[in-house]
Amino acid sequence: MRALFHHRQSARPGRSPILALALLLSGCAVGPAFHAPRLANPARFVSAPQDAPPRWPSATWWRAFGSAPLDHFIIEAERHNFSIRLAAAELEAANADAEVAGAPLLPTVSATGNAQWQRIPHPGAAAGTLATGGRNPSPFYGASAQISYLVDLWGKNRDALRQALADAQASRFNRDAVALTEVTAVATTWFQILADRDALAIGLRNLAAATRLLAQLKAEFAAGTVDAVTVAQQSALVASERANIPVLRSQLRQETLGLGILVGRPPESLTIPQENIWSLRIPRLMPGLPSSLLRRRPDIAQAEANLIAANAGIRAAVASFFPSITLTGQANESSAALDTLLAPGSLLLNAAASVSQPLFEGGRLTGNLAVSRAVYQEDVATYEETVVRAFTDVETSLTALHYATIQTRREAEAVREARRALSAVRAQLNAGIVDVSAVLTAEETLLGDQNSYTQAELTRLDAAIHLYQALGGGWHLRRPIDRPGS
Repeated sequence: MRALFHHRQSARPGRSPILALALLLSGCAVGPAFHAPRLANPARFVSAPQDAPPRWPSATWWRAFGSAPLDHFIIEAERHNFSIRLAAAELEAANADAEVAGAPLLPTVSATGNAQWQRIPHPGAAAGTLATGGRNPSPFYGASAQISYLVDLWGKNRDALRQALADAQASRFNRDAVALTEVTAVATTWFQILADRDALAIGLRNLAAATRLLAQLKAEFAAGTVDAVTVAQQSALVASERANIPVLRSQLRQETLGLGILVGRPPESLTIPQENIWSLRIPRLMPGLPSSLLRRRPDIAQAEANLIAANAGIRAAVASFFPSITLTGQANESSAALDTLLAPGSLLLNAAASVSQPLFEGGRLTGNLAVSRAVYQEDVATYEETVVRAFTDVETSLTALHYATIQTRREAEAVREARRALSAVRAQLNAGIVDVSAVLTAEETLLGDQNSYTQAELTRLDAAIHLYQALGGGWHLRRPIDRPGS
């Protein structure tokens, strides 16, 4: 084929000015240049301490909690989570679409070939008869190649490629955002399982204490020291505590099943290891400048990539109004023998250029342009909302973590006071000042405060997890997003 092209250029030098002009004009482009929306970023995060240095999350932020089972589950989720796999497949499809979109920028080449054999009759043979003494079959070969190239005068094809590349970038950022969301869900679900386990254990202890108190009151009622109303009230309390146990077991089971979905495992193959919620630690996080957050959130990068793609769509729609030029060329080879296949003189060449201009499309071009502009405005609103929501997420998570920490400290103090009260009541029981019912009541109070303490700690853990997510979970945009046409 290289030989054909060489013969074509040397045999028809008059075509080279047309090709040179087409290549020169292919640098033209129409449509609006891309400019990212300008938003007023806050100067600082109000809910963050102003004297603390920034401490952004690392890429493996979940390890900071010190939970080996959590590390295992997140590794499983990164490999098998259905949403992450779906987002990865969508990314592969977007990359393939970008490859397809780049095809019109290259020439289209098609080739055909044929071969024939012809036996020449022996001189003197009768007409209409096949002579046995004729010459050997004579081969005849033919080949042709046709090249077609649509000159991208106004950048329509280039903008279509840019749109596809931006869509592929958006798909990549979407995969990262989905992965961050799913990993966060694994962490919150695992911590909820630990809290449910603790709540179930406390509920069982509370039921046991209420049952012992009921037995004591029944004995006192038989002795005539308490009335029937007191016994009935305690019986109702025992029934309520007993009815709460199936609810706690159901919650624990449902969270376990939810964890299986997140890690991509059926519940039968999911092993839940033992761990105590009080063995976890919460590292200190501190956001830097709000402007830095824009490069640390994959959803913001995705929104910007969608905006770039929409801008390229507008440019391609505008270019559709302009004329298009198609260059075509054809080279033919014919020879009666293989050794003369590429011999000079056997090459037949022709080339042509055609120009088409849309005159009436029934509103298709104007409609496509209107749709493209509307999509761009939608993506502008989505981008601005994503940025504002990102700042809000950080402020909300900082606020939640701050007050959850205060609540946890106060619940811990309540547990300490309940333990002191229980110790004092037991001392009074040994001194004969109170009966055993006072001790059992103090035990119930302590168990209630412990349950509240567990829930407060879970709230604090959830707030820390969502702060990690709000800060991007260690994700970082290494280089600016491609902004073609800007």
